[in-house]
Amino acid sequence: MRGSKVRTAIFPVAGLGTRFLPATKATPKELLPVIDRPLIQYAIDEARDAGIERMVFVNHPSKGAIQDYVLQNRTLSALLRERGKSSDAAMLETLALDREEDAVFAEQAEPLGLGHAVLCARPFVLDGPVAVILPDDLIIGQQGCLSEMIAAYDATTNGHLVAVMQVRPNEVSRYGILSVTGREGAMETANGMVEKPAPDVAPSRTAVVGRYVLDPSIFDALETQAPGAGGEIQLTDAIARGIASVGLAGFHFSGKRFDCGTKAGMLAATLRLASQRDEFSNVLDAFIAEARSPAREPVPAE
Repeated sequence: MRGSKVRTAIFPVAGLGTRFLPATKATPKELLPVIDRPLIQYAIDEARDAGIERMVFVNHPSKGAIQDYVLQNRTLSALLRERGKSSDAAMLETLALDREEDAVFAEQAEPLGLGHAVLCARPFVLDGPVAVILPDDLIIGQQGCLSEMIAAYDATTNGHLVAVMQVRPNEVSRYGILSVTGREGAMETANGMVEKPAPDVAPSRTAVVGRYVLDPSIFDALETQAPGAGGEIQLTDAIARGIASVGLAGFHFSGKRFDCGTKAGMLAATLRLASQRDEFSNVLDAFIAEARSPAREPVPAE
């Protein structure tokens, strides 16, 4: 067993969310709600459930609203209590993090890639392996994906562990793809990883999605990593460089992943979560019934 505790999670949240304009003109994409919680809250909850001690948010200077949301706001709590809304104040205090104790903010002023974002967090990480959570990838299941990965990481000899899923051939060019050498249960070993390959040269259909548990050597690799696809510092390239020394495995998580970096993925996640709550059953049933009913004839103009 590796026996190294994963104490730090890095949240790259500096992207400008242009796919969701105009909604993200003033509101960061990570704060868009999925039902009644911002997308980033689901990622924070997943990290907490996994026992993470410190969360490092790699943010853009223009997105101060993320820090405002993540950290405790004692002025707001006091105001809510003065107005008789103690339950709301308690809820917000439970969700929020404490500055310097369990939440740290790093800055990524230029969009130089996911690998660069992870490197920006280096001064703030605690000893040992580190997790990386992409809030865009909402993974819904009975157990959090990161909790599953940390349990698997403790039992593997591979220093880099990435969350993976099977994708269709026409989708491989959107992901980092593993070169798989074997599989046992939920774990696949790999001897390589390619960022966004063309379908005809992809080594497999095992795609990396937004959860990583990485050996701390990843930071040294990123320091010297040359730009890759899109002219950016690619995390997958730095992981691939370390395979010979620390190893690489993919983990097939049990939950359902939703790509909330797209409008369709955000809608799908919203519908999935709504279907799990009784308060929305009438709304969903009515919509489904209407969708299945014959099209109504248009009312003629008088």
